[in-house]
Parts: sequence; structure tokens; C-alpha cells
Amino acid sequence: MQSDEFLKLKNGTDVRGTAIAAEGDAVTLTNEAVTKIAKAFYRFAAARADKENVTIAVGHDSRLSAQRIVNSFAEGVLSCGGNVIETGLSTTPSMFMLLQDNFGADASVMVTASHLPYQKNGLKFFLPDGGLEGKDVEEILRLAAKIDEASQTRGSLIRKSYMERYASDLVRKVRTACGGERPLAGKKIIVDAGNGAGGFFVDRVLKPLGADTTGSQFLEPDGSFPNHIPNPENAEAMRSVCEAVKKHNADFGIIFDTDVDRAGAVAEGGEEINRNRLIALISAILLQEHAGAAIVTDSVTSDGLAQFIKARGGVHRRFKRGYKNVINESKRLNTEGTFSPLAIETSGHAALKENYFLDDGAYLVTRLLIALANAAKEGKKLEDLIADLPEPAEAAELRPTFAAGVDFKSLGARLLEDLNAAAQRDLHVSLAPDNCEGVRMNFDSETGNGWALVRMSLHEPILPVNAESEEKGGVRKILAWLYGFLQNYPFLNLQVFQQYSE
Repeated sequence: MQSDEFLKLKNGTDVRGTAIAAEGDAVTLTNEAVTKIAKAFYRFAAARADKENVTIAVGHDSRLSAQRIVNSFAEGVLSCGGNVIETGLSTTPSMFMLLQDNFGADASVMVTASHLPYQKNGLKFFLPDGGLEGKDVEEILRLAAKIDEASQTRGSLIRKSYMERYASDLVRKVRTACGGERPLAGKKIIVDAGNGAGGFFVDRVLKPLGADTTGSQFLEPDGSFPNHIPNPENAEAMRSVCEAVKKHNADFGIIFDTDVDRAGAVAEGGEEINRNRLIALISAILLQEHAGAAIVTDSVTSDGLAQFIKARGGVHRRFKRGYKNVINESKRLNTEGTFSPLAIETSGHAALKENYFLDDGAYLVTRLLIALANAAKEGKKLEDLIADLPEPAEAAELRPTFAAGVDFKSLGARLLEDLNAAAQRDLHVSLAPDNCEGVRMNFDSETGNGWALVRMSLHEPILPVNAESEEKGGVRKILAWLYGFLQNYPFLNLQVFQQYSE
């Protein structure tokens, strides 16, 4: 593979590619590619650790191609004289946490492609000070294209799991915060793992804390994902766990993505706690502990959430989409003297300062469980914390696509410049003062009584459009205005607008 072919595997701060051939989707994450990337990461990690030889831990989620990728990665490290610890079925957050816990590794890699289809896979890299930045991944991929030699000595490989220690730490946190060995006794809590790596949470966290987990579903790892996409943002997945909570009269529901760095929740009665509601819930918990703190979110959060955070004495900071972006912004605020305990996306990526700013779905849920147990002591429900969250009358997200083969980044940038100018010319539309990416606009009562954000997807040829309105029928007016503007750009497929209007 040439350098440009390796660089095509870069996806933000991860490596991602096709690992199993599917119709129209040839394998790009080959054994050779993975082995060379492993050699390059080994060199990168050794240089950062200033050591001649390093030990790298390698874990994986439930994907069908996982073991092949692990084997190829391990071969690359071993051939360089490095040592490998195979941790087996793991979560992405656990692969970072083991670097903080005297586990014997100098760096780690998680084999995962998050919620992507079964044929995809990828690599997430960690050093003791955190996950790699995009520029680091690019450096590794450029090195992988050139590297070929092997060491005269061969490293060693051992297999040991870290998941028991990881889960025990979560259990300990809940017990310490709530008091007693079984603070969740009397509570029925359902987990939907989507056949990913999150099934451990039932037996290793909830049951030791006393919870009744009857009704939990899709806990067995199965990389074909036969029941639904393991993704808290997916409507079918959320509907499934909500129905399970209602069916079993549960007090709380939890849904994880494949590698458990994201989570969503469900209240008693099957009411979804996701996106703005999830952000509001964890923000309310943290603002009780840290008055005046700054909460960093992605750009698509609602005006109601901003009002909610402000009403609790917090400072809301919208920032660019991408979990590393919001994390880095929260870190920047802390460095500059503004206390920021939380960086969170509407996707369910949540990183707490108290937890190394690691986006960890299981840790987020653990924080919610503590609040659930403490609320029960006072005869309250967890969702009481967000009872006053202003909710829009309507909300929608459309994702029009660019035509195949076009330079979507250049075309998209020009389109957004034009949209910015069009919004300034319209007396019924105004640009949002806290816009941080794309074009966020406010629409008056005649044009929809709400707002819309049009932005470029971080990695795909997609132009996501988010809209909310304070009145029924308002979103349709907002989208009609946007449709009228976007029709001037023939490289866009606007079928999703037509489907919405129908």
C-alpha cells in the first residue's frame, strides 16, 4: 500500500476501514496494512515513552473481524521486538484506564469501528496521557507506508483481561458515593448492549449493586448485530430499549454503543433520555456539585438546554462537533482558569474531568446510577432533575448527501458562505450569536419560530441540517426556507427534504 492509501484509513483520531468484503465495499484493512500500522505505532509509542522496547495492550469489541485484526496487530508489534498483552473482549474506555492502573502496558489499542456496519473495523490508540490526536494518527499512517524491517529479536505475548478490574472500580465508586453494598436494591434496571461489548455491565456492575436486571437484552457479543445497530443515536435501537423498559416495568434503562464509549438512558415508563435530555441530566448533577461551572457541548444542542444550564447557574459553551473537539475545548477552559467538569456531545460521547476527560459510556451511566440511588432515598425520581428542561415543540435532523465524486469539502464550504450571506439579507432570519461551526440561524414567528444549523459532516459527504421550533408546524416552515435555498446547488441530493414534507 502507498502512503495515500494508508491515509485514506484515517478517520478523525482513529483508523477505520473495511475488514470484511461486502457488496461494493472491498477490504482496505488488510492483514498487511494492520501489521504495518502496528509496527509504526510501536515506534511511535517507544519514542513517546523514551524506551527501547514497549509493551502494547490490544483489546477488541464484538466485531466478526476482531480476532484477525488483533492477530495482525500483535504480529507487527512482536516482529519489532515489542511485547503484547491481549485483553480479549474489552471496551474502549477500559483500554485507556488500564494504562492508569499498573497493568504492565506502555500504550494500548482498541480494535473497534464503534457503531459502523458489521464489515467495518478500526483502531483507536492510547498513550498514558490520553487518546491520540488526528495529527498523530496521520504521522503513524505515513510511517506505516514506509516501514518494513523487523527486529532480530521477537517479543512475547500474554493474554489477560482487564474488564474485571475496570468493572470493580465502577462498583466501588457507586458504593462509596451512596453508602452500603447494595444501593440499587429494589430497582429494576435494564441494559441493552446491542450485542456489542457492554453486556458485562449487568453481571459485573448492576447485580453486585443489588439491581434486578430482568429484561436486559442483547447482552451476548455478536458482531453481525442481529437485533439492531448498537448506537444510542439510532431510532430503532432507542425504541427497542424503551419498549423493554415499559414491558418489564423497569425503573431505568441503559443502552450502550458497540465499544461502550457512548451511552443513552431511559426513564421509568419508557421515556427516552438522550441527546439534549441526557446532557441536561448529567449537567444538573454536576452543577449541584460545582456551582458556576462551564458545560461544553457540541454545536447542535438546543436553546432550551442553554436556558436550563443557565438557570442552574452554569455556563453553556457550544463548540464544534467531534468528541475530541469538545474535550479539547473543555480542557482549554480549565487551563485558562474556567472550571469545566464536562465535555459532551448529543451523540452520547461524554467526558468528565474527574475521569481523565475520557469519553466513557459506562462511567457516565455510573454517575447517573449514583444520582438514581440518592434520589430514591428522598422519594424522588432521577428524571425529576430535568422536569423543567424547556423542550421544543418540534425537532428534526435531515442529512442530504453530495453527489458521488464531487469535491464536497470545497463545494460545502462555498455553500455555507452563501447561506451565511442569505441569512443576513433576510429580515425574518438572524445569525445566532454563539455560532461555532457551519451556519446557525434563528427564525422569527413568521418563518418557523425556531432555529436551524447547517454544517458539514466531519468526515462524510453529508450536509447535516438540524432544526427546532417552539410551535407545531414550525420546523416545516424552517425546512421550506432552507429547501428553497439549497435547490440552487445541483450537487446536493435533497430527497430527504421532499420525504419530510410528505
